[in-house]
Amino acid sequence: MYKTAFLFFFSILFFACGGEGENNSSNVERKVFHYIQHRSVTSLDPAFAKSQANIWAIDHLYNGLVQLDDGLNIQPSIAKSWTISEDGLTYTFNLRDDVFFHDNEVFPNKKGRKVVAEDFVFSFERVWKGSINSPGGWIFNGRVAEENPFQVVDNQTFVVKLAKPFRPMLGILTMQYCSVVPKEAVEKYGTDFRKNPVGTGPFKFKRWLENQSLFLTKNINYFEKENGQALPYLDGVRVSFVGDRKTAYLELIAGKTDFMSGLESSFVNELLSSEGELLSKQAEKLTFLKSPFLNSEYLGMRFNGEANNPLTNKKIRQALNYGFDREKMLRTMRNKVGKPANSGFTPIGLPSFSADKAKGYNFNPDKARQLLSEAGFPNGKNLPTIELLSTKDYEDLCTFIARQWEDIGVKVQIELEESATLREKMKNGQAPFFRGSWIADYPDAESFLTVFYGKNPAPPNYTQFKNAKFDALYEKALNENDDVKRYDLYQQMDNILIEEAPVVFLFYDETAWFVKKGITGLSKNAINLLSLKRVKK
Repeated sequence: MYKTAFLFFFSILFFACGGEGENNSSNVERKVFHYIQHRSVTSLDPAFAKSQANIWAIDHLYNGLVQLDDGLNIQPSIAKSWTISEDGLTYTFNLRDDVFFHDNEVFPNKKGRKVVAEDFVFSFERVWKGSINSPGGWIFNGRVAEENPFQVVDNQTFVVKLAKPFRPMLGILTMQYCSVVPKEAVEKYGTDFRKNPVGTGPFKFKRWLENQSLFLTKNINYFEKENGQALPYLDGVRVSFVGDRKTAYLELIAGKTDFMSGLESSFVNELLSSEGELLSKQAEKLTFLKSPFLNSEYLGMRFNGEANNPLTNKKIRQALNYGFDREKMLRTMRNKVGKPANSGFTPIGLPSFSADKAKGYNFNPDKARQLLSEAGFPNGKNLPTIELLSTKDYEDLCTFIARQWEDIGVKVQIELEESATLREKMKNGQAPFFRGSWIADYPDAESFLTVFYGKNPAPPNYTQFKNAKFDALYEKALNENDDVKRYDLYQQMDNILIEEAPVVFLFYDETAWFVKKGITGLSKNAINLLSLKRVKK
């Protein structure tokens, strides 16, 4: 109670102070958007934009060359236009000349300077091969030319050279790792740049109380406009870090926060019906926004396991996929937030997704029993108990599936692990059967299909799946610039995964956003990005 009261008082005091160029009149109500994050921000440096909490905060503070709209289409940002050479190796970006870094003491007269092409060379090289060991270096590794991949033609022309064609490259450049940062600030603050961010985004940094709150204020010099009106509309943003989701839910219901993302079994039935509709008692206070989220949930099966591991038998893997009811699982366990994974590993929301061209598994217990019999285990007779590794968060889901498998004769023992321990076992090949999920790094099916490319280690290939035909299709897709042809290759790969069943396909995730009434301009998107530049309160 004391902590909540303190933060509320602090936020009022904080935003009442205003800032340069801001309207400080006590008669003007400040439009501050307040949201709660389940996990704390660990860095405000784009080079460390790995977690959702970091990505959301960094998106408020920075921009890159390009950005995604709500339909996952690539749109201009700091780059007003671009061209790609016929051989797919050279990307030339023409930069806007009206984008400025936030005002900061690192600049002459503390006034933010104009962004130029050299800033992108510095920012990209820092992520790629910088001494900071950015977790984002992989986005360039093996993709950009080894020598001088980032080049300046003039102040407003920036070039990226690839080692080989890679069609999803523009999508990768929308990632927050690719945000532009000023060399002056990085050199002045060193490792403390993580808490002294200087970007170009719609909001600028004010204060960060680590593990408690983050405060941002409006960037009055922001370059983007909507219908001729300068963005953003909000005066500021306040983020509170609350680890207990139930506490976040209570704050939302009490009207103390404007937004909450995600669900938990302890309160889901207080918000949603079993059909996934917002309950009438909440509808006067809240709006519920649900949309496809590029995340595939699955149970993975390691392929090079022990000889006596029953999961090395394809018919058993297929039987498990037929042996449980995905629709009922989502209805009873997730209040219909999510869609059954009936079409392979690539989720709904991607342009290449096709339920018609990649037909996966439905609930068919008779077919499951038939496959078990063909595998030599009629009704599960003599089939050893299978151990499934999971975390506490997914215990109920795994228990539901295991009980349905009992009906076809398959016995499963669920072993709970800490998240870090489970990831380590998955990485080291010590998890023959495990609960996993894969979230898109960029909006292209390649981001999902790379999980099964035979030449990839774990991660991402935790199942250690190897299939020569799959690998050939994957490599062909990387060099295919025609979207229609590339999507056909993706669908062929998904059909191989359906046939070979290296995973039990569970569901395609959906976002679950709860927004206080009176908030407008908050749009849904399949990458679960909280963009606030067009929000009004």
